[in-house]
Amino acid sequence: MTPPEIVIGTRKVGLQHPPLIIAEMSGNHNQSLERALALVESAAAAGAHALKLQTYTADTMTLDVDAGEFRIDDQDSLWAGKSLYDLYKEAHTPWDWHKPIFDRARELGLLAFSTPFDDSAVDFLEGLNAPCYKIASFENTDLRLIRRVARTGKPVIVSTGMATAQEIAEAVAAIRSENNDDIILLRCVSAYPASPDEANLLTIPDMRARFGCQVGLSDHTMGVGVAAASVGLGGTVIEKHFTLRRADGGVDSAFSLEPEELKALVEESERAWLARGEVHYGPVASEQASLQFRRSLYVVADVKAGDLFSTSNVRAIRPGLGLSPKHVDAVLGRRARMDVARGTPLSWDLLQ
Repeated sequence: MTPPEIVIGTRKVGLQHPPLIIAEMSGNHNQSLERALALVESAAAAGAHALKLQTYTADTMTLDVDAGEFRIDDQDSLWAGKSLYDLYKEAHTPWDWHKPIFDRARELGLLAFSTPFDDSAVDFLEGLNAPCYKIASFENTDLRLIRRVARTGKPVIVSTGMATAQEIAEAVAAIRSENNDDIILLRCVSAYPASPDEANLLTIPDMRARFGCQVGLSDHTMGVGVAAASVGLGGTVIEKHFTLRRADGGVDSAFSLEPEELKALVEESERAWLARGEVHYGPVASEQASLQFRRSLYVVADVKAGDLFSTSNVRAIRPGLGLSPKHVDAVLGRRARMDVARGTPLSWDLLQ
């Protein structure tokens, strides 16, 4: 069963429409509103359809503790050595920036929305008339927050990083319990960057069938190949982190797309969507003219009426105006009904 399409603002999300491309600003503004607005303009110029922020403060995310589990000690992490509090303080988007960012995005035709991390963020974003909401992977088990977002009546996009099938089912049920069925699930690997061999994109059609929702991809792999491939499997939304230049640094820059890469993602994902098509066998419209270049049975030596057709006077050659080569055994050994000149396409009416 194909899930119903979802409307976000003026944009339709579903298999019958090109995938919705979301440029995730996250902390790539590097604490500069000027840079944040430049990111908005660059995303619009690249052809993205939506811009997403994250709405929190360090205090709504964690405690100001620089010890134990409140520090990131994994040396493989991009954020090794930081405390959670300092990381979120560096990465957060000041709340008074949201309106100018949203306003500029809307002026440029972008959907502008955000990921809230608590009730106060939802209330704040409602005041900005956000057209939809995103639940982050690390919050996809916070059913209270999910229900609060669902009560807005607006579409809810849920990243499913780390979530089991049962946890996804619980999140979907929480949204539907608030009489909200506008749900988009995003396949996601919560690693930064993520490895393509862990993307498991075949989960996308399974999620669509299992949960009856639109499904897309929140992609942390490098490049655009994985994201474009997701469209071929029925992905209707792609979210990618976005920056002006990775060399500029920033909390998420290492796994973010640059403007030309975002432009390529928009183009390649639409090509992938066009290529999905439908189940089809036989020639498509552009192949009709090529049928004449198939092999077919031709008379390759002059034949008199009553002569036998044999391998010496009948061959499968191009073009394809004669009988199909599959009929050769039914032709050999039959007699000619009339004189047939070399170069004549063989047809049944030439046989006795």
